Amino acid sequence: MRRSTKLAAVVLSGSLGIASLAACGAKSNDTSASSGASDGALKVGMAYDIGGRGDQSFNDSAARGLDQAKSQLGVAVTEADAKTGEAEADKETRLKNLVTAGYNPVIAVGFVYQAAVEKVAKENPNTKFAIIDSASDTQPSNVTSLTFSEQEGSYLAGVAAALKTKTKHVGFIGGVQTELIKKFEAGYRAGVKSVDPSIPVEVTYLTTPPDFSGFAAPDKGKEAAQGQLDKKADVVYTAAGSSGNGAIEAAAGAGALAIGVDSDQAAQPALAKYKNSIMTSMVKNVDKAVFAYIESAKKGQVFTGVKNFDLKADGVSLATTGGKIDDIKAKLDEAATGIKNGAITVPTDPSKI
Repeated sequence: MRRSTKLAAVVLSGSLGIASLAACGAKSNDTSASSGASDGALKVGMAYDIGGRGDQSFNDSAARGLDQAKSQLGVAVTEADAKTGEAEADKETRLKNLVTAGYNPVIAVGFVYQAAVEKVAKENPNTKFAIIDSASDTQPSNVTSLTFSEQEGSYLAGVAAALKTKTKHVGFIGGVQTELIKKFEAGYRAGVKSVDPSIPVEVTYLTTPPDFSGFAAPDKGKEAAQGQLDKKADVVYTAAGSSGNGAIEAAAGAGALAIGVDSDQAAQPALAKYKNSIMTSMVKNVDKAVFAYIESAKKGQVFTGVKNFDLKADGVSLATTGGKIDDIKAKLDEAATGIKNGAITVPTDPSKI
C-alpha cells in the first residue's frame, strides 16, 4: 500500500472551521505543488471499500483510475479507508468529512456505501458523488452510479474454466452472498454449462450480509478453496476481494489453477510467486470508469444517472498475462462475440441456470 500523509485536520475558509479526516481513516494525496495540480484544481475524494488500496483486486483497480486522473488531469486527491465490521455511521462520517474538506466529487468504492451515499448526498446537493457497483431508484440526482456487467466477463471465465479443467470439476468462491456477487456466480456457471453441462461447479460463499468480512479474509478464502480442491475441483474462480489471495495460494499449493478477479492478478507484485497458477483474471475495469468519471467532472459535464460498463464497452475482460488461455482464444473470442452481438444473453441470477 502506498505511503501517504495522514490528515489530522483540514482548515476550511469561512465558518466551516476544522474537519478531521484522520478520524475517518483518510489519507491525503492532496499535494498540489508536487503533483502538478495548481490552486483551484479539482479536488477528488475517494472512500475505499474493505481492504483498501493494496488488496490486489477491486480497490486497487479503483486506485489506478484515481492515480491516472492525478497524473494526467492534474487533480488533487485524498483517500479514506474502511474498517472491517464498521458501523453505517462510520461510512457516513467518512463521506461527510470529505465533503466538509472541500472534495467534490466524492467517489465511494463499493455497494456497501449505498445507504450512506444516499443520505450524505441528499444533505449536500451541491456536491457530486459517484458510487461503484450500486444503483438505486431512490438516490438523488447528484449521485452517479458506475456499474459493470460482471456476469459477461464471468461467463468468459466459465468458458475458460470448462475448457481447461482436467478433472471436469470446477469451483466458485464468493466473498459475500449479495446480489452483486451472485452476478459473478451466474455468469461463471452459465459459461461452464455452455461448454459442458455435465461439469459440476462447487459454490462457496465466505459470509452473508451484514457480515462483509468475506471481502478481506484471505484465510477464509484459502480454507474455502481447499475444500473445493479436496472435492477434485482443479480450477477455482474467486470473486472476493483480498480473500481471493488465499484461494490463489491454495490452488497454487495443490497444483491447480486459479482465476483472479477485478485486477489482472497474475501481474500483481504481491502475488508474483503464484502467477504460474493464475490461469486468467476476470478484469473489471474500475480504473477506466473512475478515470472517465473524474474526467467528465473536470470538463464540467459530469456523468449522471447510471453509467454501465459492459463487455462491448471494455468494462470487463479476461486477462491474458502468462499466455495460459492463448490456446483457447478462438473459442473465447467466439463467446465474446456472441455476448456483444446479443446472440448470447448472460443470466444474472444463479437460480435461473
